[in-house]
Order: sequence, then structure tokens, then C-alpha cells
Amino acid sequence: MASVRNWFSAIPGRRKRSVDQQSWTRVSRRQVLACLSALSGAALLGSALRRPANAQSGDSHGTHSLLPQPGATPTWLSFEPAELTEPETWQSEGGQLRGDLRLAYAYQEIGGYTLSLRNYNSTIPGPTLRVKPGDRLALTLTNELPANPDPMPENHNLPHHFNTTNFHSHGLHVSPQGESDNVFRAMEPGSQYDVVIDIPADHPSGTFWYHPHHHGAVDAQLSSGCFGALVVEGDFADVPEIAAAQERVLLVNEVLFDYLGQIEHYDTLWPEAVPRFLAVNGQREPIIRMRPGEVQRWRVVQAAHENNFRLGLSGHELNLIARDGIALAAMEVLPNLVIAPGQRVDLLVQAGEPGTYLLAALPNDQGYTSPEGPFATLVVEGEPLPMDLPRRLSSPPFADIMDNELTGARTLTLSEWAPENPASANYQEFAFLVDGRQFDPDRVDQTVSLNAVEEWTIVNDDTSDHIFHIHTNPFQVTRINDELLEIPVWLDTVTVPREGSVTYRTRFLDYTGKLVLHCHMMNHEELGMMQIVEIVP
Repeated sequence: MASVRNWFSAIPGRRKRSVDQQSWTRVSRRQVLACLSALSGAALLGSALRRPANAQSGDSHGTHSLLPQPGATPTWLSFEPAELTEPETWQSEGGQLRGDLRLAYAYQEIGGYTLSLRNYNSTIPGPTLRVKPGDRLALTLTNELPANPDPMPENHNLPHHFNTTNFHSHGLHVSPQGESDNVFRAMEPGSQYDVVIDIPADHPSGTFWYHPHHHGAVDAQLSSGCFGALVVEGDFADVPEIAAAQERVLLVNEVLFDYLGQIEHYDTLWPEAVPRFLAVNGQREPIIRMRPGEVQRWRVVQAAHENNFRLGLSGHELNLIARDGIALAAMEVLPNLVIAPGQRVDLLVQAGEPGTYLLAALPNDQGYTSPEGPFATLVVEGEPLPMDLPRRLSSPPFADIMDNELTGARTLTLSEWAPENPASANYQEFAFLVDGRQFDPDRVDQTVSLNAVEEWTIVNDDTSDHIFHIHTNPFQVTRINDELLEIPVWLDTVTVPREGSVTYRTRFLDYTGKLVLHCHMMNHEELGMMQIVEIVP
């Protein structure tokens, strides 16, 4: 049997091949092309990872050059660290949370750069939405972006219409129809829309998040910083050691932009694996302070557009208590862990001896090299504050799915089509496929009956990892590369290892309608790796 700990800390491939045995097509796109880009930007990236700056916002938008005046010191060499800033919190009252989200351009000062990006309410990230089971989330989303300058492409699986949006509550078990978590809505520039999501009274409490999901625009908007945490309160309320811990919300992502400090063309996000630097809550290397012995709860949301992060904190262990908003049966103590785009982890961090420590993305292989570098600096100082880690956790919210509960099974295959010479090709020449086909908004690929309980196997035929996510219903992973896990784990987003597979079980409960499954590497989703699932009565 496979260990869950080993799987998440090092996800293996199903078959091992040396580089010279791999096809030139696949090696080129992920490794050669990324290496060429890395070489051309090595000086910038190396210097840019030095020190942080707090994100400041403004309401104007326009072109400006990032080049310094002749003889001037580049701003990214001279900025100073800043204290970690938590996102604004919106709290539900009387069974509902009402708020106004405004999608617009705003200037952001990040890491010594002045960037003009799309974001929510002129901040990166957007406000943290805190609700309780049984609450109604009622948002008014106003799209203040200008009209789309580009026509609709003949191939809808090419990025387009970056100023059209919608709203996805990632991980929530809620209706996918109407004004709820409906990713088929098109919220056009200059218009206002209602988002009304009724959260079930028995919904698991945990860490979730929200972001746009309009096909063609999601990658550009997510990379700009259009995301925020969504917390369903109440988990671990019966665990006093967790209840006593200070809570932090940390949204980690990649920062990308062009020479004008913008994301207006998809070439800015392509080639893959070339972020400028990493950020937490819209800040570069912010400072987190703790007292010796103090325990804090960190709700970590992985909001990057494509890449995995191997998260580690020097001199400290990571005490894992939940994944994807779903509580674990027992705390896992890890030296580091891999967190993929879309995933969340809830960690208890117990500060060690006084000193300065680094929260960072460590070396990781996802078929190509994942980004590395600092996220934040942890400063441990002051009078000791002895606190205990929990000996037990709350009971998990879901029962295991047993063999006799299953009503069906199916297999899906993820693959890629690449041109003959990827290193010299444009993004328009690539395609990402599910079962050999690109996404079609007029085609239902999977039809499932309400209350079905199925076992799905997701096969990855590519030489790099893919990140599988399905809306509405969480799933219980039971096998990796056909190897049974010692302890099955509940998720809503999972890494499917290169040339490998993931097998999971899921219950299709409560809601009918159309939803999607897709790769949460958003450039893969944009280029076709998505399907429509329809749950029927």
C-alpha cells in the first residue's frame, strides 16, 4: 500500500524513462522552452527574489514602462520588506453575507514594480468571505472592465475576451445552476450581476476560495490576482488547541506581467513555468511574526495559474490538519508538502527558537522544474508563548465510500498535442485533451444520475503532471498509479502524476445540472482540457 504522506511529498510517475528515451516534442515544450526563457530572464528573476513590498492599489489604468531612467536604480532593487497584510474580511450576519465585488483595473505596487492589473475591489487578493453552514452568500458583481478589444476566435479553445468574467466558489458543495456556482455564465464588461449561493446546513466547514471561471479569460484574470479565500466556519471548534491558535489566511501565487506591467496578451503567460517571482497575499516576501512556542493556524490557498509548489518552512515542521477544506482524521507532521493549483492546506505552525526563518517553494519536479524561491520571512521573537499542538482532531465530515456502495465506474484520459518543434511554436499550436477531444461548450461528455456513487480513474498520458478538479462534489482518492493508499484522502483537486493515474470514488448528491471537470493548470484548461458533466434526476 502507498503512504499518503509519501504520495503528497513526492508524486511519482507510473513509468520511468530517461530523457533521451522521451520524444523531442514533449521534452522540448516543458524543459527546453522553459530553459530558454529562464536563461533570458535569469538576471531579472535572481535579483527580483531579494526583498518584498506591500501591495498598494489605485483606481487608474494605463500603459507605462518598467524600464528605469538612465542611471537610475531599478525600484525592485531598493524596496524594503513589509509586514504581512491580511485580506479584508467580510463576515456573514443573520444567516447571510452580502457584499459588492467590483472587477476593475487598478495599479498595484508589488515587489518593487508598479503593475496595472485586473482585480477585485482594487486589492490583491480580494476580500476573505467568511460564512457558516446554512448561510446564503449574496454578492453583486460589477464588471467595470472596458469592452473586449478582440473578436471571438474561430477556435474557442484559444484565450480570448479577457474582460468577460464570472464567479466560481471552488470546493463548495452547492448548486451549479442559475445564479449560484454557475461557470457557464458570461458576465460582460459594463454590467452588474447577482451571485446567490445557498450553502447547505450540513456543509463541511473548512477553507475554500473563489475566482473567475469564464473559458478563455480565466488564466489572465487569475494571474492578475482575481481570487480570494472563502471560509466556511466551524471546523475544529471542539479542539481547544486549534481554537486558541491565531488564524492567518495566506494566498500564494505566481506573479507574471509584461514589459508594461500588464497582462493584456496571452504571450505574457506563455511559455509555461516562467513566473517573475512568488507572492503571498499580493506581497513579495512579507514578514510574519510569532513568539517562541506560539501555535498559529495557517489557511493556505494555492492560487497559482499553473505550477505546483513544494512548500517548506526552514527549521520547522508543517502540521497538516485539513486538505481542500476537508478535515483529516489525524494530524500529519511533514517536513514539507506539495500543493497544486486550486488546492488548500490547513497547517498548524509552532514557532521554534527566536530567529529568522524562510517560508519558501523548494525544489520540485512535476515533469519540469516547479518554481522555487521565497514566499515570506518568519521572525520568531519576544516573550515565549507556550502552546500545545492537538493530540486529536475532530471526526472527519465524510464516511469512506465502500465497495458495496458503488453504482458505476468510468475512465478518463488526459493528454496533450504539441507541434513538431515546440521550442519555436506559438501557444496556438498546442492542444490539451480529455479523452482525445478539446472542450466543446455544446457537448455533454459525462452524464451521471443523481445519487450515483462512482469510481473514476483519471489517466495521464503526458510526461508532465496534470491537476484534476471537478466542481460540486468532493471525491475520495483511493489509488495512485493503481497502488492502494493506506489511508484514502478526500479532495476536490488532485495531481495526476505524469504517465500515471489517480483513482477516486465520489457521491453525486443533492444537485442536478451541468458542471465541469478540468485541469487546474489554467493554461491547459484554456487550451481545451475540460469537459462538461451533467447530473440528471
